[in-house]
Amino acid sequence: MKCAQELGQACDQLTFPLPVAWVYNPLDYGWNAHAHYLQCFASHRKKYLFVGMNPGPFGMLQTAVPFGEIAVVRDWLEIEEIQQSPSQAHPKRPIQGFACTRSEVSGKRLWGLFRERFGKATAFFKDHFVLNYCPLAFLESSGRNLTPDKLPRECRQQLQAICQHHLQEVIGILKPKGIIGVGRFAFDQCQEAAQETQVAVAQILHPSPASPAANRDWSGQATRQLMEARIW
Repeated sequence: MKCAQELGQACDQLTFPLPVAWVYNPLDYGWNAHAHYLQCFASHRKKYLFVGMNPGPFGMLQTAVPFGEIAVVRDWLEIEEIQQSPSQAHPKRPIQGFACTRSEVSGKRLWGLFRERFGKATAFFKDHFVLNYCPLAFLESSGRNLTPDKLPRECRQQLQAICQHHLQEVIGILKPKGIIGVGRFAFDQCQEAAQETQVAVAQILHPSPASPAANRDWSGQATRQLMEARIW
């Protein structure tokens, strides 16, 4: 809990030049929901840690839970906190919380796979946890999403130093034997964070609908990758 608060606070100290026009930090305005997620599901050691890149506009930005597809967070994780809105929000990306009617496809696919395999959330979280590497979301002036790997070099390096420190702290707390990067960016960051440990790092295909490969039986592909890595 403490290191998540410190992560959010450290990220709040950063400034980002254009093309970044808007920055959202759900660890601020959505802290109640995120704290609930940590209290319920990160209270003990895990065998496997899934790590994503950063919040999606209709997922974690709304629910403060990684890959936080609203229906899954509300109905499967049983989290539905009332949260504040950020002081400033892009007109095209309002924070509506659990009233948002848009679907976060990546989260629907990822959590859907876990729900299909484990049934109950408590069964999944017995040995697994899901985390985002970076807690911030970035928008251009048009409202278009800007991923952390596309940030200007200097501010990207400052952000990654903070996020690497946090990920290393989480690895030390949860002591997983395996980390799974959801997508190439997360995989690369996980490899860096775990390079001085004995923790194995694997990768699964990112479930984003922007990826043509992910639109062809993503759950089947991800399951095979996890089985080949001897995680499942």
